[in-house]
Amino acid sequence: SRCFPAPAFPPASSQRAPALGFKRGAAAALPPSLPPPCPQIAVRACFLGFAFGCGLLLSAGRSAWRHFGWYMCSLSLFHYSEYLVTAINNPRSLSLDSFLLNHSFEYNLAALSSWVEFTLEKLLFPELKQITWLSTVGLLMVVFGDCLRKAAMLTAGSNFNHIVQNEKSDTHTLVTSGVYGWFRHPSYVGWFYWSIGTQVLLCNPICMVGYALVSWRFFRERVEEEEITLIHFFGEEYLEYKRKVPSGLPFIKGVKVEL
Repeated sequence: SRCFPAPAFPPASSQRAPALGFKRGAAAALPPSLPPPCPQIAVRACFLGFAFGCGLLLSAGRSAWRHFGWYMCSLSLFHYSEYLVTAINNPRSLSLDSFLLNHSFEYNLAALSSWVEFTLEKLLFPELKQITWLSTVGLLMVVFGDCLRKAAMLTAGSNFNHIVQNEKSDTHTLVTSGVYGWFRHPSYVGWFYWSIGTQVLLCNPICMVGYALVSWRFFRERVEEEEITLIHFFGEEYLEYKRKVPSGLPFIKGVKVEL
């Protein structure tokens, strides 16, 4: 299967030879399935931990930013757990990208847009950000979506990868048990409801609609792309699975197959 290259260290000068030797020794002591240690991983993990802690502090207060604290905890936990579960399931594909912090320009723009909307509406319409029951519904959507996605990753094991695979490896198997018995694409279903839930949590009406539309379009294209590959990998076995189990995403049936 396609794997991310292990992060490389910058070349060291002759004065730093002992430190370089130590790094090589530490890397050699790691299991062969794991990439060498990378300080950037620790930086990202610490950043997410700091964001989670700030979110807890905001959540514990009674200010108008309380619900934004819930959001910060949810967002940082989502990205940290993406890396953690990948490390458990499929360490050969592990890289800095496994945090999904640099998922895409569009993803980062969407996050920034939600922060701007929350701040502006908090200043102009502060009562809009105090609908606790709606934020609670959003928090439940976030928890459900993230738990479903992580359950899908753990159930798929080494078959799960953040990148759609174009070549079938010897270890690839069609997973139909667990949450895959409920939906064909449970990780996408989880992410879909998680993303919308973050905007319900923030009481962001504009981003709520925008996230739903953009996420739906993204996953429709992603499901079709992935199912073409799965049909190529597993043939009739996947077609039979496709007939029995829904995609789990609203109004998305997947790739159409001419019989």
